[in-house]
Amino acid sequence: MTPRIVRRIAELREEVAGYRRQQPEAARVGLIPTMGYLHEGHASLIRRSAQENGLTVLSIFVNPLQFGPNEDYNRYPRDEGRDIALASASGANVVFIPTEEEMYPEPIRTTVSVSGLTDRLCGASRPGHFDGVATIVSKLFHIVLPDHAYFGLKDAQQVAVVARMTRDLNLPIDIVPCMTVREIDGLALSSRNIYLNHEERSQALVLSQSLSQVPGWIEDGMTEAELVVRIRGKIRSQPLADIEYAEVLTFPDLTQPSADRPLRDSKEPLLVALAVRFGKTRLIDNVLLFPSEVK
Repeated sequence: MTPRIVRRIAELREEVAGYRRQQPEAARVGLIPTMGYLHEGHASLIRRSAQENGLTVLSIFVNPLQFGPNEDYNRYPRDEGRDIALASASGANVVFIPTEEEMYPEPIRTTVSVSGLTDRLCGASRPGHFDGVATIVSKLFHIVLPDHAYFGLKDAQQVAVVARMTRDLNLPIDIVPCMTVREIDGLALSSRNIYLNHEERSQALVLSQSLSQVPGWIEDGMTEAELVVRIRGKIRSQPLADIEYAEVLTFPDLTQPSADRPLRDSKEPLLVALAVRFGKTRLIDNVLLFPSEVK
């Protein structure tokens, strides 16, 4: 079924309201917020929403609020026709593709900020990024009023920020984290992978290769500092890799684990997160581990 393409907020609200009027007892709406240039990771979110909801809304909007002045907003890949085709094949019912003027008809003076969770990882090197994320997601939540919203765990910090915002603001929305989807060789799917040349892409495999060894290193009794040194050493074996961060934090609170205790003794889930540049392309990846998995 070809999804309905909607470009106006008022039209989208009416589309969702009309569905709920037709299905007053069993209406369930799923939302997948994206910036477009969709790949199999996005498709997996759409398919899951289609299985769990009667109406699946996919939004495509390259949000300027979450880009810094020296970041890649203008060169972020865009391909509307390709995105609509993938959304259709994956089961989306509605694709919302607003313009910047539709989402921000005047300079915005109200933003959403989630403190604490945004001080580390991508938030440390991209000041204001997660304020932009939280603001656009909050706007989409209020426009669509979904029952469920789906986010990939490749950006685990984003998942933690959105979930905390949803709880703090008492929004009646179930945040559904979904596993990272990878290429057959292990590279995490990303819209930015298109920027990588052949050699950069080949060397970028060190990210998933490093993360695949983390459970064993933790089982060996490494502390947080020892694990970070080991990961950094592995990544630096590739000459094109420029490490922005390699950190181990608890999840979803994103706090520092005990410095002097082996990570295998952690009582909380552990997030091992990476951000590394290959040429001009910044890639993120992570692994999320639970104590029962690393002992």
